Amino acid sequence: MPRIHQLDTDVINKIAAGEVIERPASVVKELLENSLDALATRVEVDVAQGGAELIRVVDDGEGIHPDDLTLAVSSHATSKIQASEDLFRVQTLGFRGEALASIAAVSRFRIRSRQANADSGFELEPRSGQVFAPQPCGCPVGTLVEIRQLFANTPVRRKFLKTTATEFGHISEQFTRIALAHPRLHAVLRHNGKLVYELPATNQFSKRLELFYGSQLAETLIWVESETDNIRLWGYVAHPSQSKSTRKGQYLFLNGRWIQDRSLQHALSEAYRGLLMVGRHPIAFLFLDMPPNLVDVNVHPTKSEVRFLDTQQPYRQLLSTLRTEFLGMELDSAMRVPSDSNAQPANPQQQRELQIEIATWAKDQLSQWKPTEIIGGDPTGTSSDNGRVAPDGNPSFENASGLPIADAGPKVAFHSDVSSPAPVESGRRDGDAAVPNHDDWSASSACSPVKRVIQIHDCYLVLETDDGLTVIDQHALHERVMYEQLRQRVLSGAVETQKMLVPETIEMSSDEATALLEHQDLLRELGFHVEEFGKNTILLTGYPPMLARIDFVQLVRDVAEQLIGTGQKPTRRDILDQLLQMMSCKAAIKAGQRLTPEEMESLLAQWHLIDNAHHCPHGRPTALTLSRTELDRQFGRMG
Repeated sequence: MPRIHQLDTDVINKIAAGEVIERPASVVKELLENSLDALATRVEVDVAQGGAELIRVVDDGEGIHPDDLTLAVSSHATSKIQASEDLFRVQTLGFRGEALASIAAVSRFRIRSRQANADSGFELEPRSGQVFAPQPCGCPVGTLVEIRQLFANTPVRRKFLKTTATEFGHISEQFTRIALAHPRLHAVLRHNGKLVYELPATNQFSKRLELFYGSQLAETLIWVESETDNIRLWGYVAHPSQSKSTRKGQYLFLNGRWIQDRSLQHALSEAYRGLLMVGRHPIAFLFLDMPPNLVDVNVHPTKSEVRFLDTQQPYRQLLSTLRTEFLGMELDSAMRVPSDSNAQPANPQQQRELQIEIATWAKDQLSQWKPTEIIGGDPTGTSSDNGRVAPDGNPSFENASGLPIADAGPKVAFHSDVSSPAPVESGRRDGDAAVPNHDDWSASSACSPVKRVIQIHDCYLVLETDDGLTVIDQHALHERVMYEQLRQRVLSGAVETQKMLVPETIEMSSDEATALLEHQDLLRELGFHVEEFGKNTILLTGYPPMLARIDFVQLVRDVAEQLIGTGQKPTRRDILDQLLQMMSCKAAIKAGQRLTPEEMESLLAQWHLIDNAHHCPHGRPTALTLSRTELDRQFGRMG
């Protein structure tokens, strides 16, 4: 075995390059950060072939003193920290003193720099690991760093580079992060000689966002700001109607540095819980400003991960700031009508064709349904004799939907003993699902701005309002109604359980049975009573009568799958929320289910009694609105 020996400087720098310089984008990031630390107000980035052949960064910063140029490409040489204590109060983007030395070790490297009080600049070009004395050269104030043939002397590393398009995509992303974090920087990016971005300096962060992402996103952004205990949070988050399938639309900055932090990402997701569809992620551009001694940025070679002294404080601040902002907002989704920004009003023939199309649709629908008028009722809010009122004063239901289910049949209403419903004149019943009299909702209906409503495709409700029209997804809205009713009962401990005279035995896999038994107490809160009954068999002894008499055996199986399907140890709150969502979805009226005018009226009345009615529990919008102004514009009635 060879003797232990000291590695030479060239090998040390190449090892460091493996940690810091992952790909061409890593070079761009390090050089841009150096430019910002040098107080540059303008920076230009030129790359060729995805950065594999050329990376050139030119800035108008303070420049480097000629005597320091040699040190600049030496290992662990920096002007940004003086002692170890400085690592705990870092206020610059770079500080490790590894970047230039690492880059120079794996490329053809050249640096030029001139300070404002110097008559000329100086150039340094290391070759084969050797550093020669800087030579005078003509150049403007600032610094130019040029890297050619990255990884040329480490062919294994170069072989693992991706396609030109992929590598440039990473460069563009690094450029974007820097440009977003520092809007006062005039930033230019070119690829293969073609201009990609030229971003003038601006004091308005929203202007820079618009240049990157367009006006459609920029116009929906929501400003948020808060300050607590020396931590200031500010920036923009997107309206829930704008989302992405990945977290790539989330930009978090700490003291001007782009960071990744799972805790903050989780807080962001929690703030949007119930507002986005499952699998979608919010878009955010958020900044945290805090004293540098409250965070450690020296935990990762690329400086993208940090460690907070108190992780809970920024988590709580981000979550509460967004939740507070959302609570005071109207989050209904607007219906988008495709249009050309340069479009002229429709010509008479186009208008006529569109009018015929809509008239034909309306005639077809109205031939089947008579629009129902939402009429006012008792202004005191008193229920009719057939209604039931919960202790909180809101109508109480012990059936699947809380609204009529379409189909003719004997009229009955549930009493507390759900096994023996008592027939009454004013209620309706479809199979096992009982419903209240829609007259019970007349007081709520009086508060509704709805004038007329029809159902189309047995799926959507189209409403006329004072401001235009609204289209409601009947399943999504009723799912939210059921979710809120279930949630409130669970929180108040008011979920009732109907004991089964003959318990149901349910055979399932070992892990499913184990999951159910491990969460017996949680299921009891939802009204389900389960017991062990031999190997891999569960005994269902009670169920919540507030739901319709759906297939509870299948529901218990679905619950078991939900409990074991997360792939990780979920919190009690997460489990409860997931189960409430699933139960609400199964109990809600379905798409394709035809409703009578009274049933539609009842659903719309409940719409105005619940919180967060704008989205279903899975994050889908419950309604889309189309304003009268937009209708007039589409038909050429403007002006």
